[in-house]
Amino acid sequence: MSLLERLKAWARVLKRDVLALWIAARDRRTPWMAKVLAGAVAAYALSPIDLIPDFIPIVGYLDDVILLPAGIWLVVRMIPAPLMAEFREQAMRHERPVSRAGLVAILILWFCAATAVGALAWTRLSR
Repeated sequence: MSLLERLKAWARVLKRDVLALWIAARDRRTPWMAKVLAGAVAAYALSPIDLIPDFIPIVGYLDDVILLPAGIWLVVRMIPAPLMAEFREQAMRHERPVSRAGLVAILILWFCAATAVGALAWTRLSR
């Protein structure tokens, strides 16, 4: 199996697991802490924008390559294996949703960061 084929397979697994976490976050059988983290990871992964935009060299892909898989790995470990297997099976039949909550959360974070930078610049320039 070539490197490209392995990367494609890995991406399919991540996509399936994001959908499985989205399902887990809505299932009453999921432990509450796993439910909260699953919802956060799924909302971020399904958000139409990234926390760190991909056009920023190197750093822009860190969230996609490191943070997202790490979050998925952590949450998958928190959900009982038989339950996670059921969620993964359900994920194979679902279409990819879009997380508007994730979009709003990321926009709020960007707004807060821009406000903080603006306030810092204002105090520095007004001296």
